[in-house]
Amino acid sequence: MHVLIIEDDPRLADLLEQLLAAERHLVEVARTGRDGLEYARASGVDAIVLDIGLPDVSGLEVARRLRKAGNAVPILMLTARDAVADRVAGLDAGADDYLAKPFAFEELAAGASC
Repeated sequence: MHVLIIEDDPRLADLLEQLLAAERHLVEVARTGRDGLEYARASGVDAIVLDIGLPDVSGLEVARRLRKAGNAVPILMLTARDAVADRVAGLDAGADDYLAKPFAFEELAAGASC
């Protein structure tokens, strides 16, 4: 599976990339919302792991723009925001699943394989 990680924290992005690659996924990493949007539009990714708190365009806006453009790739929101209102906002923006940090890698791997 080809997974796009859109995460601005370099340590977390690198860790996710290593863990998913060890599970035999092809993994790409974007560090900003704009880069993530560009990559998602230009490549054939099968799933997106998306942080909400990005430095330029929020993950919520990234999800909204992808859905508005007709992109149906599964999106897993991965964020420190864990309030019910935050989860609802993520799902309303177009995410297929929502996982709060800290998380168990097994749960993330299951969500990235949607």
